[in-house]
Amino acid sequence: MLKLPALVCFIFLSFNVFAQENDSAVNSFKENFDDDSLVHFHYGSRGPKAGFKWHSGVSPASDPSKTFLCLKIDPADSAGAGRGPEIISNEFTHFGTYSARLKIPDVRKVQPNTGAVAGYFTYHVDSIPGLSEIDFEWLLADPEVIYIGTWTGPCGALLRLGRTINLAQGVIYNTISKVNHNGTPTALTGLQNIPDSVEPIPGYDASARFYTYGFDWYPDRLVWWILHPDSAEKIILWDYHGSTLGIPQNHSQYRMNFWYTNNWSVETNPASVERPMNPYEVQVDWMSYEPLKK
Repeated sequence: MLKLPALVCFIFLSFNVFAQENDSAVNSFKENFDDDSLVHFHYGSRGPKAGFKWHSGVSPASDPSKTFLCLKIDPADSAGAGRGPEIISNEFTHFGTYSARLKIPDVRKVQPNTGAVAGYFTYHVDSIPGLSEIDFEWLLADPEVIYIGTWTGPCGALLRLGRTINLAQGVIYNTISKVNHNGTPTALTGLQNIPDSVEPIPGYDASARFYTYGFDWYPDRLVWWILHPDSAEKIILWDYHGSTLGIPQNHSQYRMNFWYTNNWSVETNPASVERPMNPYEVQVDWMSYEPLKK
């Protein structure tokens, strides 16, 4: 999720020195987005606060019995993470199981080169350990592709662990570590590259239907997964273990966001960095957190 220059990273770090983490255990919770107010989250964005950019408790005309959180990108937003709509947990969260059911917009017929990112993640910068981030990301230009990984460490020396998967085809494009955004990627092997292949989910398309995604965060392991839409079987996307390198250790905040990128194109389309022309919409059915039992 993080795509910030060093100066902005420093500003975030300076600001978050004053953030008060909740060191007591956070109870499990599930936000169902049943009405227009949020219970476990609040709205946050560094971009313009246009009212249409988010609504909770939205019922689609096709199924009035359902309610969703809707995040709409503003074509006037400047590029950068945090400029678009974002929700942030009221409490700090830590080790445990995170899951959500969501659908991203389909822009391929309208604007196939859209540069936009939907992010489902944790994020917090602390003064000593630095960044704590675990993420799922989708670039709208190709909804068959999922980006998963972490960012850890101090500003100026951020460590990225990442895996990029075309889930419709069952292709793992890469599983790497690197320092900072422009660092040289190093392929991960052994226990840091489990599984080394992923069975495809035929017809997977993050914009065609709702899917349930999640990750299990342990002190020495991270497991990203998706539930198969037909069987509800848990499909492991990446089981990273064998080293604590790149596994966040400090508390974080639980988030969902949607933003414009003008310098990160999807793996399959290098032209996909256009400013969004329309207020495309991410829909979120629910988000949940279950702390790790001690």
